[in-house]
Amino acid sequence: QAQLAESGGGLVHPGGSLRLSCVASGRVVSLGAIDWYRQAPGKQRELVANISYGGDTNYADSVKGRFSISRDNAKNTFYLQMNSLKPEDTAVYYCNADVYIDQYGSTWSGWGQGTQVTVSS
Repeated sequence: QAQLAESGGGLVHPGGSLRLSCVASGRVVSLGAIDWYRQAPGKQRELVANISYGGDTNYADSVKGRFSISRDNAKNTFYLQMNSLKPEDTAVYYCNADVYIDQYGSTWSGWGQGTQVTVSS
C-alpha cells in the first residue's frame, strides 16, 4: 500500500556529517509517527530517534546532541541529520513510519531497505 526508501548514506571521516532522507511513496496521504533505527554488524537493531505526528522528538542517549530528526509533511519525507559522527555510528540505518493511506484514517507501518553509513578515518 506504500513504500519507504532511504538515501544519503556513505563514507565519512570521524567528526563529519551526513543527512539521511526517507521518502514515502505509493498510497500515501500523510505521515504519522516516524522513526530511525540502525543495526551494526553483530548487534541488535536499535532505535536512534523518533518524531511524533505533532513534532515531539526523542533520541537514544548515544546520539543525543549530535543527531536531529525532522519531517517535511508536504513532501512525505523525513530526515536524520547526523553531526559529529563517530566510528561507533557505523551501521545500516533504516526508516520506519506510520503512513496514512486513505481519507478514512487507515494506516500502514513498514520499513525502508536501509542505507549504509560508515564512519572511518
